[in-house]
Amino acid sequence: MDPKNDELWQKHSDNYLKMAFASDKREVVQNPDGYGKRTGECGDTIEIFITIRNNSIQYVSFDTNGCLNTTACANTVAYLAEGKNLNEAWELTPDEVVDYLETLPSDHNHCAELAVGAFYLALSNFEEVKRNPWKKAYLKK
Repeated sequence: MDPKNDELWQKHSDNYLKMAFASDKREVVQNPDGYGKRTGECGDTIEIFITIRNNSIQYVSFDTNGCLNTTACANTVAYLAEGKNLNEAWELTPDEVVDYLETLPSDHNHCAELAVGAFYLALSNFEEVKRNPWKKAYLKK
């Protein structure tokens, strides 16, 4: 086995590894209730898709072209946000993502900021569409 690969599995928490390699939330949703896309200074891009029912987040998915750390952060946002009401969802912070992952390298905290930022954009988009329903037709398809 590759020693570098061994190091990855040894130095990271179970939460980090689950979020870095899980693929069940990596999905482009057609006609989401809210959509946010953000590109970081590092060049990684995260797209977040949210489905809202009864003022609660029913489903969150994402797509990214980013590194393993970015994927772990986007997955964590999806995991932590589902089931929250909209007010609680706005309280999600990059620090919560970092804390949940436990072993995100500190020089990659910007990945948590990127993921939460894209999530906030999706929440903002949902609120904008709620005020102006005609805009739903222009969301990412």
